[in-house]
Amino acid sequence: MAQENGANTGKKKIDLSNRPNDHLVIQFGHTTWTGVPDTIAMGKFSKSFNVYFMFDFPFKSNPKMSLGAGVGIGSDHIRFSKVNVGIKEIGSTLRFTNVRDTNHYKKTKLATSYAEVPLELRYSANPETGKGLKFGLGVRVGALINAHTRNVDWQNRNGNLINEFSVKESSTRYFNKTRFVGTFRVGYGNFSIFSSYQLNPTLRDGVGPTARPFTLGLMLSGL
Repeated sequence: MAQENGANTGKKKIDLSNRPNDHLVIQFGHTTWTGVPDTIAMGKFSKSFNVYFMFDFPFKSNPKMSLGAGVGIGSDHIRFSKVNVGIKEIGSTLRFTNVRDTNHYKKTKLATSYAEVPLELRYSANPETGKGLKFGLGVRVGALINAHTRNVDWQNRNGNLINEFSVKESSTRYFNKTRFVGTFRVGYGNFSIFSSYQLNPTLRDGVGPTARPFTLGLMLSGL
C-alpha cells in the first residue's frame, strides 16, 4: 500500500506586504438629536461630516482582522425650525426659545466641531485587495474645538423676508468638552454604510436637554 505524500492542506497565506497601511476616511451622514423634548422644533437636513487619517494594524494570527487607529476632525450641524438657540446668553441654561409667533430667522443651525481619535476593530473578507465585504465596530473620543450658531434671513411671523443677512455666534460654555461615540459600519470595497451614536450628552448636565447625536450615512475608506 503506497504511502501518501504529506500534502499542505493549510489555508492560503495572506500577503499584505504590498498594501499600504495608512488611508483617508471620509464620512457624510444625516444626524438627529435623541432625547430632545417636543417643545424644541428640529429642522430638516441636519448632518455630520467627518475626516480622519488612519493606520491599519492587521492581526498576525488572522490578517482578515485588524485594528484601525487615527486622528481627525468630526463635526455635527444641527438645524432648528423657528427656534432661537441662546448660545451667547449669560444664564445658567442654554435656552431653546420657540419664536414661531414673532419675527425670527428663516434658518438656524448649531454646529459643533471636535478633534477626534477613532479606534476600530475591523474585518475584511479580502484584505489583500480590499474589494470584499467589510465590517467595523469602534469608538471615537473627541475634544471640543468650537461650538457656534448661524442664523440666516430675518423674516416676520408669516415667513416674509424683512432683511437678508446672517449672524454667527460662538461659545462653548454650555457644552461638554469631551465626547464618546460608538460606531459601526458594513460595506463592500471602499464604500460602507456607517452609523454612530454619542454615548454622553452634547450639553453639560443641567444646562439643557440630554441630546445625543445619532448619525446614519455613507463612508469612503481605503481599508
